[in-house]
Amino acid sequence: MGISKVTGIAATALLFTSVSLWEIGLRIATVPVLATCLVAWIVTFAFHTAINLPWILGKNSVGRFPIWSVILFDPFLMLARSYAIVKRFMRKEFVYDQIAEGLYLGGWPFLLKHLPPGGPSVIDCTCELPRSSFVPKDEYLCLATWDTRAPATHQIELATRHGRSAYIMCAILVAMGIAEN
Repeated sequence: MGISKVTGIAATALLFTSVSLWEIGLRIATVPVLATCLVAWIVTFAFHTAINLPWILGKNSVGRFPIWSVILFDPFLMLARSYAIVKRFMRKEFVYDQIAEGLYLGGWPFLLKHLPPGGPSVIDCTCELPRSSFVPKDEYLCLATWDTRAPATHQIELATRHGRSAYIMCAILVAMGIAEN
């Protein structure tokens, strides 16, 4: 199930929750629930294949989110990070796989030990996960895409032509699915 379905279901559930809170008199509690509902619907809309707006989250070329994005999308961004961490530990998945000599494919390296040996450049193909602080800015390239989507082939080819080893980071679901095939 992709992000649009998960966030769409969550948005609908949050809407029903906020209506229920309003009806039982907890009107002040309705505001944060309704705000989170709105964020979920915005993400659902932006993720849809017909729309496809990964830039809406505001991730910049150095893998950081501006303050306006953190304020607006924090519920989604925190959920995406938490999901990536929990999924990795629950399934005990490999962090990366070597695809070819000097080319690795894997999930979000939220710990230094998650990077392959040799200090490869990181090509980040996510729009919802930040650059980890231990990844140097000059060894990082952001090709922001939604989970279950891939950047264009020419973007990946351009990114890997620097002659160094490369770690292509994509959201966990895509990385593990491709790596297993």
